Amino acid sequence: MPTRGVVYVHSTPLAVCSHVEWAIARVLVAPVNLQWTAQPVDPGARRAECGWSGSPGTGAELAAALRQWPMIRFEVTEEPSPGVDGERFMHVPGRGLFRATVGAAGDIQIGEDRLRSIMAAARAPEALAHALDKALGTAWDAELEPYRHAGDGAPVTLLTRVG
Repeated sequence: MPTRGVVYVHSTPLAVCSHVEWAIARVLVAPVNLQWTAQPVDPGARRAECGWSGSPGTGAELAAALRQWPMIRFEVTEEPSPGVDGERFMHVPGRGLFRATVGAAGDIQIGEDRLRSIMAAARAPEALAHALDKALGTAWDAELEPYRHAGDGAPVTLLTRVG
């Protein structure tokens, strides 16, 4: 069963734009020509987004391909499909890659075992709050939020994985 998702390249140097397109094209096995626009939050940087469809796991492949360039900010989402959880990946320079399982509504899902582990390890309410923030990717969200708003109204490219 195919699934779909979106790649958001929130910020990349102009010189890396073509490399990003090539990386996405290799994963999707289809030519990619993104519509790059200026990123107002990061003068001199560019942003683009594209919707994609492909087999489950394509989101992880896209995230792995894009993390080759540690200076770019990006998000990759993959919608849940029959028998397969959705995923969300966020990358921020200096912070690295965050991955989470997402439900049908796009919310991050934290499994029972992980919650039990977090609760057992937390010795104080502040430690519990910190561990939950980490599990939810709060720091990545906070750093990406200004870049997301700067992209409101930007053009979207739709892509399909051929393979």
